[in-house]
Amino acid sequence: MTVTALVFYLFAAITVASGFMVISARNPVHSVLFLILAFFNAAGLFLLLGAEFLAMILVIVYVGAVAVLFLFVVMMLDVNFVELRQGFLQYLPVGALIGLILLVELLLVFGSWSVLPEAGNLAAARAPDAATLSNTDALGRILYTQYLLPFQAAGAILLVAMIGAIVLTLRSRPGVKRQKISDQVTRTMETAVEVKKVQPGQGI
Repeated sequence: MTVTALVFYLFAAITVASGFMVISARNPVHSVLFLILAFFNAAGLFLLLGAEFLAMILVIVYVGAVAVLFLFVVMMLDVNFVELRQGFLQYLPVGALIGLILLVELLLVFGSWSVLPEAGNLAAARAPDAATLSNTDALGRILYTQYLLPFQAAGAILLVAMIGAIVLTLRSRPGVKRQKISDQVTRTMETAVEVKKVQPGQGI
């Protein structure tokens, strides 16, 4: 069994296990950590396939989106931040374990590139013109030529979903002042300005 196969089975096993832990963990913080671990392992699988652009997009976009997802989870579940900070040491072993697994996987990826340099040329072996056309260039040509309308429609759907999530999490709280455009527009000089006559040597 080659080094590439060992790395593939490792990434695949941890991805499946992390996905199962995302839906089985009772604590939302643990679910977020396992989801980030699953994204990193899926990015490693993309790297083994020679799709470096998809791997970087998965790490940069989706791991960043997980932080926003965690923000919405905290807002919707009304998690107490004081209790969350108090339980930091409780989450430390899980976070340290996930960080150690990610470190080992990164070392395996870079080690496989040094031991087996042809592992990154799998895409060139599958496609005849992949040697002259990079992965990013090929995806850009396909997305912005053949699939332009579905690509723009997907962006519009994501925008509507983001606005919907913001509206769902926005709730009125007592004691918080909010801007009312209609009241500001209908204000007149009599209601907006109050003139007070101050006597000499006295305050307002």
